[in-house]
Amino acid sequence: MAQRMEKALRQRLRRILDRWGSKTLAAVVAVGAFIPIDGRPILYVQAELGVTPMLGLVLSVVMAVGSSTAVLLLSRMRWPLITIGLAGWMLLSVWVTLGVGSYVAARSARRQLYLVWYIVGASTVVILPTTTGVAIGMPGLAREDMLSSLGGAVLFVWLPAVLGLWSRARHDVIEGLEERAAHLEREQTARAEQARTQERARIARDMHDVVAHRVSLMVLHAGALEVNAKDEETAAAAELIRTTGREALTQLRDVIGVLKSAGDDGEPSLGPQPTLVDLERLLDQSRAAGISVDRRDEGTPQRLPTLLEHAAYRVVQEALTNVHKHAGTAHTDVAVIYLASGLEITVSNTAPSGPVESLPGSGMGLVGLRERVELLDGEFVAKMCPGGGFTVSARFPLSPRALEERA
Repeated sequence: MAQRMEKALRQRLRRILDRWGSKTLAAVVAVGAFIPIDGRPILYVQAELGVTPMLGLVLSVVMAVGSSTAVLLLSRMRWPLITIGLAGWMLLSVWVTLGVGSYVAARSARRQLYLVWYIVGASTVVILPTTTGVAIGMPGLAREDMLSSLGGAVLFVWLPAVLGLWSRARHDVIEGLEERAAHLEREQTARAEQARTQERARIARDMHDVVAHRVSLMVLHAGALEVNAKDEETAAAAELIRTTGREALTQLRDVIGVLKSAGDDGEPSLGPQPTLVDLERLLDQSRAAGISVDRRDEGTPQRLPTLLEHAAYRVVQEALTNVHKHAGTAHTDVAVIYLASGLEITVSNTAPSGPVESLPGSGMGLVGLRERVELLDGEFVAKMCPGGGFTVSARFPLSPRALEERA
């Protein structure tokens, strides 16, 4: 809360400065044109130049107008104010415009060499007239005045230049911090968006893998019940369940389409996930729906990483879901092959024996399977068989660490 108030206050002050800052400074330098440091021109040649009080007033008015105009032009040009500041000191000992010009020169110098030239030149302008007057014995000047002119150079040239350098350095630091904060904010936003994207992808996968599979089984059961119903009432109820299930699958496809997004870098584990231990129950559900499913295990069963077994389970689940959708009750073979360096899963179904009422799908099943398998450095193949069937195969290698632990 305090940070917001402070930020709002800074923004308000910035708006005030943007609106009134240059106008206020123009008024200050205009008034400063009438306040010389000692009340007389620094050349001390009033008589020779014919500088009368009236002429001095006219020069002050001209200096006030020129100084204020130069300030208002600062957003476009810097050199008019710097030039007028030096001229004002030479003619009327006006110190306000000289100090502002020194600050502006240091604040806006693109190269350090330019600033050095300005400081040397401005210091010379301040010191040289008094030094020259003392050297030629000008009346009213003493050696002590040389020390005063040196103090004027320090006070009206060097000090404003130091303040200008400090202001520019502070501005650069603040600008860098603001840019860094903006970068961190953009990075944080990108990370949050990436996390949301991954979560949407995970939800879409689970909805497709679990909900779509169960609903497709329900639709198949309802279809079988409708065909084998002994009375019209049961058949009508089964037909209603089948129709509702198909509508649910269609709506589920739309929801998954909204949740689907690219850039899934992995699936977080949010609790116990089904593995190969649960595979037989999955096959029994398909058998109950009228599909002839045979399972074949080869090799020596071994302990596998949970993530690998979960991915293998999802491969079988998605393959059976596709059989329900596109092949009806076609015979299906599920092979679980334990290899010395990994695991291979193959699900093959024969061509459907008759016309099949295709069920709606999400359009990302096989794509999601390929991503799952490749994330585990595996190989995934989904292809049509010569006789009209379909085969889904996934090969998962064991990591070197898993092989070492097993050995």
